[in-house]
Amino acid sequence: MAVSTTVIRADGTTATHPRTWVPETPVALEFNGIAYAVMMATPADLEDFATGFALAEALITTADQIAAITPAEVADGHILRAQILGPGADRIMDRVRQRVAESSCGLCGIENLAEVTRALPPVAAHAAVAPAAIFAALSALRPLQTLGRATAAAHAAAFCTPVGEIVLLREDVGRHNAMDKLIGAALRDGVALSTGFVLSTARCSYEIVEKAVRAGATTLVTVSLPTSMAVARAQAAGLSLWVLAREDAVTLAWDGSSQGQ
Repeated sequence: MAVSTTVIRADGTTATHPRTWVPETPVALEFNGIAYAVMMATPADLEDFATGFALAEALITTADQIAAITPAEVADGHILRAQILGPGADRIMDRVRQRVAESSCGLCGIENLAEVTRALPPVAAHAAVAPAAIFAALSALRPLQTLGRATAAAHAAAFCTPVGEIVLLREDVGRHNAMDKLIGAALRDGVALSTGFVLSTARCSYEIVEKAVRAGATTLVTVSLPTSMAVARAQAAGLSLWVLAREDAVTLAWDGSSQGQ
């Protein structure tokens, strides 16, 4: 719902503009009847969120290992209940003991620093993405960001074909959540992220790189500069990393493509 806001300019003049605030609410994730995490998220595409989050947490590797995803709205937010099948079911209790998750950043609550640098699966051999494809995707991104355009306060993560066509896009107030939603949607729809590239409006951090690699992506494009750890993790896994993506320029931080190796 739009609200009226007053803008005060530096010259002292004012103007009234309608503004829509981005939805943000607590979302509790319960796996196999166990409270696993409480996230702050936009309450949309929640089944995708649960699936992508479970993959990021290494609880599942395929969509059929998560079943009976049931979202419920309650007085204080939303609850996502899901059943984890296979090896991940045995890991839930161990992971719950090791961390108290207040963010899907992948670091909160980790007591063993070795977890931070745990080995990533190697990225599949892949061809380099043409800069023209990145520019095409960036041009197409903004019109598809429904929530972002309405609120100016939401992140987006998109999957693009090798020529830059956007075929999947998810938005959320949280940058990690948007990525989890995209990954979950791809997994549920049977879309292999290795067949194109992932485009994220998020800050290019360690966590975004790790999520992309674990989901099977081969190339990640972000609109911001990366952290040193993000580049190191991309290098270690062989993920091609393009950063500071603008409609007129983009920077190649690491070439993990088959041509670049």
